[in-house]
Amino acid sequence: MTSNPTAPKEKTGLHPRNRHRFGYDFELLTQCHPELAQFVKPNPLGIPSIHFADPAAVKALNLALLKQHYGIVSWDIPEGFLCPPIPGRADYIHYVADLLGGLTGPEVNVLDIGVGANCVYPIIGCHEYGWSFVGSDIDPLVIQNAQRIVDSNPSLRVQLRQQTVSNQIFKDVIQPGEVFDVSISNPPFHSSRAAATAGTRRKLRNLSGKSAPETILNFGGKDTDLSCEGGEFGFIRRMITESIAIPKTCRWFTTLVSKSSNLPGLYKALKAANAIEVKTIEMGQGQKLSRIVAWTFLNADQHKNWRRG
Repeated sequence: MTSNPTAPKEKTGLHPRNRHRFGYDFELLTQCHPELAQFVKPNPLGIPSIHFADPAAVKALNLALLKQHYGIVSWDIPEGFLCPPIPGRADYIHYVADLLGGLTGPEVNVLDIGVGANCVYPIIGCHEYGWSFVGSDIDPLVIQNAQRIVDSNPSLRVQLRQQTVSNQIFKDVIQPGEVFDVSISNPPFHSSRAAATAGTRRKLRNLSGKSAPETILNFGGKDTDLSCEGGEFGFIRRMITESIAIPKTCRWFTTLVSKSSNLPGLYKALKAANAIEVKTIEMGQGQKLSRIVAWTFLNADQHKNWRRG
């Protein structure tokens, strides 16, 4: 008996509840979003795929995925804004659900730091678990586009707030008396525009096997998506510092950590912050490895008696 080389194969490392564990069904996806069809071609193994270095193809795929799996009616992002890989974003949401003990429903309140113009984390969280979201971002154009997505999809329970101070994270976003079951964040990787550009060049070269033209260098995200002062470590370090001042505002503070070399310093910062519990949740998609770091200032009894505002 021979195997079918075109049959979808399970992607190792994805969360068991991730809808994308068995790859993309391009036949169904093109039915959901016919504009995707123009980008679908057989890869060297004869399996339908797209050219992942082509921003238009990736954007069309994302819209098809959001329509097929997450009930989205309308979704778009301006040229140059981050077009995220949906399976990895879904993994973060599913692992956060595990952290919360599988809580579902609109009373579960989630704070998304750096929501992005794509609004993908709230889209997935609202559909999969019925959660409510507050999304913040420093870029007013991001907030405007995310609001258009929310306004076009009545199923989304998302409030959007602009952070107006570049070196602040929670302050002035969280309102007095407001509490969250969890905060999530996907920090900028790089410490400068130059480093972000170099990283994008490497990514596109790996995808296409050749250098990328200047016209598509930014398809992986704008400056605020990819870089900030101090890079990933500096951003998360500021997040930890601010969390000390609001220990009971979030049941769990969480963030993605892309670079494993940042972990020792972050653990040291969390120890100095007197976090009661710190968890590291490993995630993987193919050869790409990442992890969620979560911390709380609440003890076991406080978690047990947690009340949402």
